[in-house]
Amino acid sequence: MAGKREAEDSVSRLNQIKPSTNVCFNILFAVLALICVVPVVLIFMISVSAEQSITMNGYRFWPGEFSLESYLFLFQEGQQIVRALQISILVTVAGTVLGVTLTSTMGYVLSRKEHRLNGFLTMVVFIPMIFNGGLIATYVVNTQLLYLKDSIWALILPLCVSSFNVVICRTYFRTNIPDSVIESAQIDGAKQFTIFGRIALPLSKPLLATIALFLAFGYWNDWYQSSLYINNSNLYSLQSLLDHIQRNMEVMANNPSLGVTMQEYINHMPKEGARMAMAILIIVPIACTYPFFQRYFISGLTVGAVKG
Repeated sequence: MAGKREAEDSVSRLNQIKPSTNVCFNILFAVLALICVVPVVLIFMISVSAEQSITMNGYRFWPGEFSLESYLFLFQEGQQIVRALQISILVTVAGTVLGVTLTSTMGYVLSRKEHRLNGFLTMVVFIPMIFNGGLIATYVVNTQLLYLKDSIWALILPLCVSSFNVVICRTYFRTNIPDSVIESAQIDGAKQFTIFGRIALPLSKPLLATIALFLAFGYWNDWYQSSLYINNSNLYSLQSLLDHIQRNMEVMANNPSLGVTMQEYINHMPKEGARMAMAILIIVPIACTYPFFQRYFISGLTVGAVKG
């Protein structure tokens, strides 16, 4: 008992953090938090600044003149923004659910060593992490073979499954779910789908939350798929709509051949403020969902860690 107690005290001393080191860590984390928060604060302050104040003073944390004209401009474009918001929510929810389902099932299959095609399927998943077919091949497959052009599926399927996420699931299932539990279930007559649904998934909440958060961030912030496959403005997501608004503002502002009425509209348009207000509109929903996943996400950061 004395030897065991001495060993525990030795480990405890090794795990202790000096007060000076703790202060340094706190300062470092505070700086990192400010790096994340300050840009959002700056974007919000620009969005509530008058366009004339931005032109004269540039970007400032405290505007020379406050104005809500940027949000009023977005409100006037409300129908298009609401439709884009619905598309973003639909794509994010459907893509996250489908992605978590496919990723977790693939990861579970690869984690079973007794599976006959385990080695082959592992290589099939691992090779795309290093090599890919390129943009042209991907575009041809999605448009000419899968006919995803101008389809809502063009925003969902290309981002649905990632080899990296599959490897994370495989590692988690292999290291955190004991083979003895699965073998006992098989002895009781449980099939693989039953084992996966009633044993593996309930024990994998941190993993599922982590993968869901990665997918949700990816879908919500994606605009690239829209730029490749979507020409129908009714299928624009919020991010794609912001990109088009920005490009249209630049085109109209740099085109002197426009009519007088259009030029007057451009001159009164809150260009910088509108873009920042749109960015705030994009940031707020996904930021509000993070606290609900935080507990599982922190647990999921240790996915695949070696246990003593």
